[in-house]
Amino acid sequence: MTSREGVVTRQTKETEITVKLRLDGTGRTTVSSGIGFLDHLLEAMAKHARFDLELACAGDLHIDDHHTAEDCGLALGMAVRQALGSRVGINRFGYAYAPLDEALARAVVDISGRPFGDVDLALKRERLGELSCENIPHVLTSMASAADLTLHVDVLKGENDHHKAEAAFKALALALRAAVAPSGFDDVASTKGSLGGERS
Repeated sequence: MTSREGVVTRQTKETEITVKLRLDGTGRTTVSSGIGFLDHLLEAMAKHARFDLELACAGDLHIDDHHTAEDCGLALGMAVRQALGSRVGINRFGYAYAPLDEALARAVVDISGRPFGDVDLALKRERLGELSCENIPHVLTSMASAADLTLHVDVLKGENDHHKAEAAFKALALALRAAVAPSGFDDVASTKGSLGGERS
């Protein structure tokens, strides 16, 4: 399997983002979105997926955190899609559970070519740090959309919203790590013969 890397520059009137992603990494991260708790979640995801991630974002945080959160998810998803390439020789499916103290999260991934995200984190607070809780699942659904993958993430139980959000990103990390791992077969895991955005 060749080196699987994605490099994305995304610039709009609302944000300017650069992402460098290496799927076969060690979990090294340099993340600066301007939103501390978003950095924390993305760093946790990359660390436990063993992805090397560099992400820098300058966004319109004087308005609010929505554009930055959404566009970081989109740019990260674009980098994942680019790094996966033809998707030959990967497991395709991955699932994982991750606990964080009293919180327990589940993530299920299908690198299907079909963009869909269903995320229920059961968050109760309005914000975690400077990140609106409504934007946390939006980061994940934006990533799923841009990466052309199907994603289901649920927090099954928990009381502390920080724990619930972090457990969700760690579960996703483990599921992604399994899904992108080499299958041992030199083919595409689909009856259609393609995972590149077609129904598979």
